[in-house]
Amino acid sequence: MTRRRSPAPGLSLYAIALTLALLTTIACSGESGPQRAATEPKGSDQTSAAGSSLSDAARAGEDLFNANCSVCHGVGAAGTDRGPPLIHEVYHPGHHPDFSIRNAVRQGVKQHHWFFGDMAPIAGVSPDDVEKIICYVRDKQRAEGIFEGNAYETVC
Repeated sequence: MTRRRSPAPGLSLYAIALTLALLTTIACSGESGPQRAATEPKGSDQTSAAGSSLSDAARAGEDLFNANCSVCHGVGAAGTDRGPPLIHEVYHPGHHPDFSIRNAVRQGVKQHHWFFGDMAPIAGVSPDDVEKIICYVRDKQRAEGIFEGNAYETVC
């Protein structure tokens, strides 16, 4: 009895590997993926007029944000290679309410949307200062169209 040999040994493994590589490429190239979004946040024009539309509380929060948060989250909360942009749909108050930002500052947070690693707690920022920082982020998000009006409970 003779065994039939396939016309091209190993072809099926090659086809499977090629298919997986193609599917991975397609899945990772979408506009909505976190890696893509980290480099192109909504409202990525950092020179927008948002600064002029900030409330008084948000203006106070801007200085605090720049002193405590911008090293990772970037000037204008636009993100850096060390941390994600906060002016992004992921941080919409319907998905990340204000308490999640408070907890992240106080306790740190495990990596879950991005690939920057875990966020360590931020020491030396008072609860009152955190509220001002949140107000700054929320005002920037409103100005950039992440959400509108007062549909979500936020500090300002």
